[in-house]
Amino acid sequence: MDDDLSFSTLVLALSGQLVQEIHTRVAAQGFADLRPVHGFAFARISRGEVTTADLAGHLGVTKQAAAQLVEELVRKGYVLRRPHPQDARARLLELTARGRAATHAADQAARAAVAPWREALGAERFGALATDLARLAPNGPIRPAW
Repeated sequence: MDDDLSFSTLVLALSGQLVQEIHTRVAAQGFADLRPVHGFAFARISRGEVTTADLAGHLGVTKQAAAQLVEELVRKGYVLRRPHPQDARARLLELTARGRAATHAADQAARAAVAPWREALGAERFGALATDLARLAPNGPIRPAW
């Protein structure tokens, strides 16, 4: 296998492992009704001034799929809709206290999930890897804005 293919499969494997580990830890903290996609939605919603159409673009899904996701999150008490001040047809999305609590749980879970990586690599190599990955990520971190 060539280096580029090997690298890409390793990054994908680690990404999948990380998402699953965070999901498992978040569920254990009392948020078992969430799926990994919800965390990606929360990250965008937390930045504020987001509509369902904006969320669709962030997630790379259709507006209809985003609307279904938003409806589910509203029904579960994680998100609320409020009137958009400039567009009577649109609604702005906002995390509820429960949505913010789930997001904080995900932050804690993410830290715990990568702790073994930091231990295995050592603090210096882990920091250098984090710096390198930040340079490669064109849109920066996907974590919530606090």
